[in-house]
Amino acid sequence: MALKTTGRRLNLRLRFTSRRYDVNLVPADPSAIIAPTARVHPDALIGPGTRVGEFCIIESDVAIGSACVLEPYVFVKRWTTLGDRNEISAGTVLGTDPLDKNFTGERSYLKIGNRNKIREHYTISRGTQPESVTTIGDGNYIMTSGHIAHNCTIGNETVIASCALVAGHVEVEDQAFISGGVVIHQFSRIGKLAMIGGNTRVNSDAPPFFLYSGFNIEAKGVNIVGLKRAGFSLEQVSRLKKAYHTLYRLGLRLEDALAKIETELADANMLHLVEFIRRSERGICRE
Repeated sequence: MALKTTGRRLNLRLRFTSRRYDVNLVPADPSAIIAPTARVHPDALIGPGTRVGEFCIIESDVAIGSACVLEPYVFVKRWTTLGDRNEISAGTVLGTDPLDKNFTGERSYLKIGNRNKIREHYTISRGTQPESVTTIGDGNYIMTSGHIAHNCTIGNETVIASCALVAGHVEVEDQAFISGGVVIHQFSRIGKLAMIGGNTRVNSDAPPFFLYSGFNIEAKGVNIVGLKRAGFSLEQVSRLKKAYHTLYRLGLRLEDALAKIETELADANMLHLVEFIRRSERGICRE
């Protein structure tokens, strides 16, 4: 049975198999609900209305916002912060030490925003370098049995499907869709409203608004379904089709293609597309 705290700190004695344990509950809001089998460090902060399920473990230096739900067996490790109304499913581990042989144990962070759903058996690492951060934005839907590595930056309203693996220092912009089984090489970048098809290996940057698939990532056209769902008009979609044609089909040098897009199709989406490509260090994928 879950336990509802009645003060900022509550001392409780529980008896299991003839042994007596002192359970010093967290500085939790009075409306937070902590399962009796959960283990929460006294220094952790738990917000109003948050529910911590059976057998969860929350370490020190953790802050969890209001109205979050942690299902059973969630493990939130040190230096992790969650915002409000996040739903974390069973068996997930947040703030793991980075899977990086260069990591030597210094303090680093995992920061998760608001309204995220992270489903069962997922792991997300904190940063490698001292004081560095892995960042997850707002409203993301992250499905089962995958991993987001150290120093990644995930934007807002993305979908990361089951069994996708996101390597270190990857950037994923807002509303991108990463299908199941995708593997993303370290330092790669996925643009806004890009859609990566299942089981694709992403080893170069994927510009925004386009559709990608193939064993090694290849551009396949404009992400029409995603754009329509995001509220893009027919005119905006048409302009992005022209930009795609200019970038991939006219045989122009990359800088010439970008200049043509800027001159003939300039609007906020085109400027974002051009800026994304010009900032690419790994190079963008091709058809």
